Amino acid sequence: MSTRIAKLPPVMRKEPRQARSKATVEAVIEAGARILSDQGWAEFTTNKVADAAGVSIGSLYQYFPDKLSLIEAIRRRHLDDCLAVMRKSWKEGLPVALFVEGLVRDMIAAHSIHPGLHRVLIDEAPSFHASKDPHSAFETEYLGYYARAVASYRTHETDAANHTVALIISDAIDGVIHNAARRGMLAEPQVKDQLVRMIGLYLGEAATA
Repeated sequence: MSTRIAKLPPVMRKEPRQARSKATVEAVIEAGARILSDQGWAEFTTNKVADAAGVSIGSLYQYFPDKLSLIEAIRRRHLDDCLAVMRKSWKEGLPVALFVEGLVRDMIAAHSIHPGLHRVLIDEAPSFHASKDPHSAFETEYLGYYARAVASYRTHETDAANHTVALIISDAIDGVIHNAARRGMLAEPQVKDQLVRMIGLYLGEAATA
């Protein structure tokens, strides 16, 4: 079970500005995500990450003062990947079936790159109260995309009712995908097909109710 730390998340020592330094930071974050996904928090060390990234340990510490700051950078990138899916999934006038199909497909794809990562971030790696805040900037933006999509299909409903539907759809998609990743089932077509069918039926019924 992950340790909850009651302080603000650690930050990077400095932000990369040049292309080379940005490539170094990206390589470190990518290597760290891969190690966390494949080996878990217990095997996660800065030396392993630097070696996997093909950089010196000094280069890693130039940007990340410790493991916790690196974990937070990995966590932020994972959340950013999920937001990127939401940003491109819904467009005005898009039929319900196409919206749901694209959303589920792309969210599964985002979690398939490092399928064990989300579980380790939730269950093993240290986390901060801010990362669990249901009113965080991430949660607000993430649910906001769902809410806008739902409102476009349920124009006759109140904002509060649409927000509830958005919350249920978000939790259903996240829960199924995260548990499929735990069970090694993300690549199984039935998971995607049944999740699309379930959300499509629910949102379709909600839109016409």
